[in-house]
Amino acid sequence: MKILSKKLLNILIIVFLGLSSSAIAQNNYRTAVGLRLNGGAGLTVRHFLNDDKSLEGILYTRWGGVNLTGLYQVSYPVFNDPGFNFYFGGGGHIGFWDRKRSPWWNDDRYDDTRMVVGIDGQLGLEYTFSNIPLNLSLDWKPAINLIGITNFWGSDVGLSVRYTIK
Repeated sequence: MKILSKKLLNILIIVFLGLSSSAIAQNNYRTAVGLRLNGGAGLTVRHFLNDDKSLEGILYTRWGGVNLTGLYQVSYPVFNDPGFNFYFGGGGHIGFWDRKRSPWWNDDRYDDTRMVVGIDGQLGLEYTFSNIPLNLSLDWKPAINLIGITNFWGSDVGLSVRYTIK
C-alpha cells in the first residue's frame, strides 16, 4: 500500500506542476453522490460552490466503526479534456472505532471504543462523463489524528463512483 501511495503522490505532483495557474475547472456537474471505496466502504457527497471550489463529505465504515470527514477542495482542468480535473484540499474528521477490530490500536490501555479527531489533506484526479451522469475519482487522503490515538495515517487511497446531478 505504501508503494501505491507513493506512486499516486508522484503522479499527482507531476499533474499539479503541469497545471496553469490561471486555469479554472469547468465541472460538468453541481452535485455528485456515490460510494467511496478504500480500506472500508462509505458514502461521498461532493458539491461545487463555483466552477473550481467544492465541498465534500465522506461517511464510511472501517474497523468496526465509523468516520465522518469534511473537505474543502480546489479543482483544475488537466489533459485538455473537459471531463478530467485534478483537485486538492483539506479539512477534518471525527471517527469512532472498535479497538478490538483495529490492527493499529490493539492495546489494553484503551477502552473498547476509541474516538479520534484530526485534520485531513487530499489530492485527487477525477473524470466526469459527458454523456452519462457518472463521475469517477481516485484520491489520496492522508490524515493526522490530533485527539484520541494521535498518529499519521497516510494509507487512505480511495476510489469514488458518483451519480452526478446538474
